[in-house]
Amino acid sequence: MRAHTDYLTMNTKQRREIVRITGDVARAVGASGVQEGLCLVSAMHITAGVYVNDDERGFRSDLMAMLEEIAPLGADYEHHKTGEDNGDAHLKNILVGHQVVLPITKGELDLGPWQQVFYAEFDGQRRKRVIVKIIGE
Repeated sequence: MRAHTDYLTMNTKQRREIVRITGDVARAVGASGVQEGLCLVSAMHITAGVYVNDDERGFRSDLMAMLEEIAPLGADYEHHKTGEDNGDAHLKNILVGHQVVLPITKGELDLGPWQQVFYAEFDGQRRKRVIVKIIGE
């Protein structure tokens, strides 16, 4: 069994932003040499997430609108009593999830026809990391 680890550095221009990272993850899979296995993609921060879905602007807008409705920016969160102002970002992380596991088949990501991998930032404009951990043969 092989194991390979790569890190993506994220530094979004906006505090809340969605970034397609499918190409970066595919490059890590290629560099791993793994032909059959699994690829874990995980945001290493509690105010960001990773998800798989369609790369369509309307969907991204709908997703952000839904998250904002459920965990609105500016609400009076208990977390803010610690001196932070990102309570909504922590909740949005829980809703989106912080990681995905993807199949590798014949040395490539084995995604459905419309599936793409995304990094969702909810408290950005600073350096953060995503780990890409690949295991297989």
